[in-house]
Amino acid sequence: MEDSAATVPPAVIRSVILGNSIPSKSHHRFVIQEPTKACTFLALSSGLSKLRIKDAMNKGAVWLKRPGHKEKRMRKASFHLEPNDRVDLYYVPSILAFHPPPPQLIFEGKHFSVWYKPEYLLTQGTRYGDHCSLLRWVELYFKGKKKIFIVHRLDREASGLVLMAHSKHSASALSELFRNGKIEKRYRSEVQGRMDSNQIPLIITQPLDGKEAITIVSQVSFSGEKNTSFIDIILRTGRYHQIRRHLNLIGHPIVGDSKYNVIDQSPGAPLQLCAYGLYFNCPFTGKQHRFKLEDSDLLE
Repeated sequence: MEDSAATVPPAVIRSVILGNSIPSKSHHRFVIQEPTKACTFLALSSGLSKLRIKDAMNKGAVWLKRPGHKEKRMRKASFHLEPNDRVDLYYVPSILAFHPPPPQLIFEGKHFSVWYKPEYLLTQGTRYGDHCSLLRWVELYFKGKKKIFIVHRLDREASGLVLMAHSKHSASALSELFRNGKIEKRYRSEVQGRMDSNQIPLIITQPLDGKEAITIVSQVSFSGEKNTSFIDIILRTGRYHQIRRHLNLIGHPIVGDSKYNVIDQSPGAPLQLCAYGLYFNCPFTGKQHRFKLEDSDLLE
């Protein structure tokens, strides 16, 4: 029994670049000497307008390190800075102006939720902002009513299902399932060339970064017109860019992979990789969960 079969509209990516009068990339670091308000101080110190500073703060590009406290993002324009506070402003206009496609809630439970992450949406933010991240979208969706913890990640260029835990205990339990291979992750991909059906299912075991890596490829169809194969993938381990690297190593790089595919370098083509299934037994209730996207939503 499946928990969810979601219909996800094609993502529409919009990117607006700010005026050339602002530096294309800058990192400002300040150590506060006397009490002041954050937005006013940063505007005067950086030469940026208060409007731009407020936008950068809201999007998570300003960081505060107070002595004796953990560094965190500073979002409130009227925040009162104290002597010896360290403030970092990471200002990249193209990042702050980017409007990522929104995620879609697939399932909401007490211990975790499942989300559809479209391509070009990060799983979590960077020093230069978090408005382009699934984590921030989920935080805003629940409006502080639930805590959010990341238990696994999906490449920025890939689309698909992502689990978010809602307590430290939940995050620990779900992470343990991932570590022990008790969550089955299924992917759909389009790759270059015809794969040999006599070798299917194909188990790729080349180590990556000196660590064990296992990728299982099955259910192949072939498009002679495009000379590409559509494949289903099961991950048994979770190494960095594992699917992309493994498929490239066997001579079938993923269509749209600008990093590893040297056969087809179509500029702007999306990465044809979608995490369409998450299958596991709930560590809290014992219930079997099968979260799956409809075939019509895959690799449009």
